[in-house]
Amino acid sequence: MASSEEDGGGNGAVEEKEKGKKRKLGALATAWLIFYNVAMTAGWLVLGIAMVRFYIQKGTHRGLFRSVQKTLKFFQTFALLEVVHCAVVRTSVLVTGVQVSSRIFMVWFIAHSIKQIQNEESVILFLVVWTVTEITRYSFYTFNLLNHLPYFIKWARYNFFIILYPAGVAGELLTIYAALPYVKKTGMFSLRLPNKYNVSFDYYYFLIIVMFSYVPLFPQLYFHMLRQRRRVLHGEVIVEKDD
Repeated sequence: MASSEEDGGGNGAVEEKEKGKKRKLGALATAWLIFYNVAMTAGWLVLGIAMVRFYIQKGTHRGLFRSVQKTLKFFQTFALLEVVHCAVVRTSVLVTGVQVSSRIFMVWFIAHSIKQIQNEESVILFLVVWTVTEITRYSFYTFNLLNHLPYFIKWARYNFFIILYPAGVAGELLTIYAALPYVKKTGMFSLRLPNKYNVSFDYYYFLIIVMFSYVPLFPQLYFHMLRQRRRVLHGEVIVEKDD
């Protein structure tokens, strides 16, 4: 699921639970995480400002992706470090890996690779959603690490996703759907038999499988965030079942 909304400490947890106890992160780890989250907040803020300026100047969304793609690719790919961060913060490696890799997949293997869809409104939709989500998320982590979390940032973190998450998923799915005819026509990233590897891969059907994977994954992640929202904002005690 490309919309990144996993929580439970994330990259902004100053403390993590280990065998039922809390231990503080080291000063070096904390300093690095502060730097990382400040840099990511700034990066997505720059991206957001660039998108607004482009639309004001051009009066259209056409060409917007091409205008901001370098910044988008850099900061979204840089997020791969969050998988490494799982070694020091209380976050699921699997969930973080899936979410980060799915974002990178959308950027590099869909929007970048299939230029015919770059002006689709759905691309702009998920770009806007990602930008607002990431500015909110990384600023939340930054202030949390500094032990000075403004209530508005906390409120935004646990309320914006109610609308943004479904909107982002819609943008991603519509973008993949728009890409299907071009993928089928060109056979891009597909491997046909016979070949020396004796392996067949059809990117067109792979994308269809990806789209169907949203059906079970989206409700799980969405309701997980709703439970987190009740716990953080309303102090409800929620017992999660072990997998």
